Amino acid sequence: MSKDPLEGKTLKMILEELVQHFGWEGLGQEISINCFINDPSINSSLKFLRRTPWARAKVEALYVASCAIAQVNQGK
Repeated sequence: MSKDPLEGKTLKMILEELVQHFGWEGLGQEISINCFINDPSINSSLKFLRRTPWARAKVEALYVASCAIAQVNQGK
């Protein structure tokens, strides 16, 4: 089993999990980009993230950090 939390995850799956965890408002506070702040939706965010490598990298980094925190909390 791979320890890479991104393995097997599509961008859509990652985004949906982050929205479920943080909500759109919280996600917009974590990563300040318009697609999370102004009239956010999964489809519009995916379109932006697929065209914008730096934003996608931030989303993936937040997901990895969230997974690491969840693993630490499960170990307690």
